[in-house]
Amino acid sequence: MATTPRSGGGGGGTATRPNGTSTNKSCQFKLVLLGESAVGKSSLVLRFVKGQFHEYQESTIGAAFLTQTICIEDTVVKFEIWDTAGQERYHSLAPMYYRGAQAAIVVYDIQNQDSFQRAKTWVKELHKHASPNIVIALAGNKADLSNIRVVEYEEAKQYAEENALLFMETSAKTGMNVNEIFLAIAKKLPKNDGANNQGTAAGRRLNENENNRQTNNCCK
Repeated sequence: MATTPRSGGGGGGTATRPNGTSTNKSCQFKLVLLGESAVGKSSLVLRFVKGQFHEYQESTIGAAFLTQTICIEDTVVKFEIWDTAGQERYHSLAPMYYRGAQAAIVVYDIQNQDSFQRAKTWVKELHKHASPNIVIALAGNKADLSNIRVVEYEEAKQYAEENALLFMETSAKTGMNVNEIFLAIAKKLPKNDGANNQGTAAGRRLNENENNRQTNNCCK
């Protein structure tokens, strides 16, 4: 049974299961969010990491970095999350963030057909250039506005199945399926020793460029 995400931005310490026993394995994974501007990527991350939603969210410049830790069975899974900017002028920077990532969430707005087509482009790019074993999830965000949707659920579901993607419709505003999509990704990621060492050097180079914390991957 998976527990709910631990609060905060990813501090250290030992996670405790509901019965009071300590988990005995920890894994760390790099996850990147991709998608067109204004589809709600930053809002999804904010909801997942801090349980908050801001009606008016400023556009991300370059990328933002956050962490969150969740527990699955006897394993602590720490996500190191890169929330990338959706504006076209930042597209050339995207490979720097998804290189070496073990997981990606490609986000579109269910009210915006163009954002869904753009999501398909991101999926193609990941399949071509990202790590071969990357776990990709497709998130149809703003599900709280499903009464004015443009992208049908079945259309997106079929596309996800055809491309071996996880798929959920989400709402950063209400919290619908936000924790669930991260949990689904965590369950699919390998947690055996030595499984999470892809992209370590690339991650170090990226963090040096960003002057941010280290994102080398480990499972111990």
